[in-house]
Amino acid sequence: MNQYEVEIKSLLGAKENADALIGKLKQDPTFQSFGEHKQLNHYFIGGDIAKAVELIKSHIKDQSVSGELHELVSKIKDYSMRTRWADGRVIFVIKGSVDDTTSSNGTARREFEAETDSTLEELDKMILDAGFKYQSKWSRQRQEFKYKGLNVTVDKNAGYGYLSEFEKIIEDPSLAEQTKDEIRAVMAEIGVAELVQDRLARMFDFYNAHWDEYYGTEKVFNIE
Repeated sequence: MNQYEVEIKSLLGAKENADALIGKLKQDPTFQSFGEHKQLNHYFIGGDIAKAVELIKSHIKDQSVSGELHELVSKIKDYSMRTRWADGRVIFVIKGSVDDTTSSNGTARREFEAETDSTLEELDKMILDAGFKYQSKWSRQRQEFKYKGLNVTVDKNAGYGYLSEFEKIIEDPSLAEQTKDEIRAVMAEIGVAELVQDRLARMFDFYNAHWDEYYGTEKVFNIE
């Protein structure tokens, strides 16, 4: 079953802003908390996506999703390929845009995520062997919540500081714009400002150019 993530980000910056947001979320009776975990995310550019998939597919734990992976690769044009370590789990990720935003930071994207039996280093090597190179490496601590039917995360990111994401998963990509309006309405109710795409793109470009100064650290920057 094809799934599309529709998400809108908000730059919180300081810890007190993140704490204030979580306090507002907790006031709703539907609020759920799913705990906190650490992540390492490695982004890749260039290379041969079909070759990467061939190298990786036998290492995907749930082989029932292989057909979905091949179908996605055959259709997407703009995509973001990543590997993720999340508290010991190593995950292969492809995200392709379904609107006019980017596959790296877009507001509506088709996503594929599958846990592998590899280490992060082994999975990275398969992608590098397919001709890709590192675009950047990211580290973060993530808290996950459910609020009014949305998946909400509050991340402490190296470079960015605190960032929240409001997300809904849909199966019909034609509903992407309607879903974004629904998410924005929820964010407006609790006074959370959307991080506009052009600023997000500037932040992303700056981090990619300087990621080795921030990865795994507490350092942050501010790009307007």
